[in-house]
Amino acid sequence: LRVCLKTARRLACLMAGSIVLFGPPGAGKGTQAGRIVNLTGKPQVSTGDMLRSAVKAGSPMGMAAKEFMVIIGLIEERLQGDDADSGVLFDGFPRTIPQAESLERIANVTSVISIEVPDDAIVERIVGRRMDPETDEIYHVTFKPAPSEVESRLIQRPDDNEETVRARLEAYHAQTAPLADWYAERGLLISIDGNSSIEEVGSSVEDAVRNNA
Repeated sequence: LRVCLKTARRLACLMAGSIVLFGPPGAGKGTQAGRIVNLTGKPQVSTGDMLRSAVKAGSPMGMAAKEFMVIIGLIEERLQGDDADSGVLFDGFPRTIPQAESLERIANVTSVISIEVPDDAIVERIVGRRMDPETDEIYHVTFKPAPSEVESRLIQRPDDNEETVRARLEAYHAQTAPLADWYAERGLLISIDGNSSIEEVGSSVEDAVRNNA
């Protein structure tokens, strides 16, 4: 009976529509993922969070992931959840075309939202970030200046420098950006101009989700 139930749930997930959200580091995916979850009710699936949770819980798949990073296995396990019957929002996965091909075999992706931001704008966003070590609040020297009473204690996180950001962008363009063409060939890609205000980008993302529901 348990096998039958798992099979039925997997088939339901394959029939339901899942959304893939991707874009370069600093594009604002986290903010827009929250909008999509609120709008659709689909659970957000972050492979990084799943991996950490599985390893912490000591699940059989988690122990395998600890050694071999079996992300597809973790995703398939996650798709058995009751809240995944109507599809999920994949945040941060897939990152490569081989991963997308593997995902295609276990989930029915019906739309892919790509948030596009020029490299120089990404560098400006990330390099300008400052953190309050007492509250973990994130500010920006241009877009979100800190109150004068906390400005003196702000720090720049080690990875928020131009050299590191450029290296991350180079890796993104080499490995993840080709997914845009791969999904476009399947008629699933929705490109969003992410070089605007959070509200404007959010409005575009919500329109895309509604129009492709």
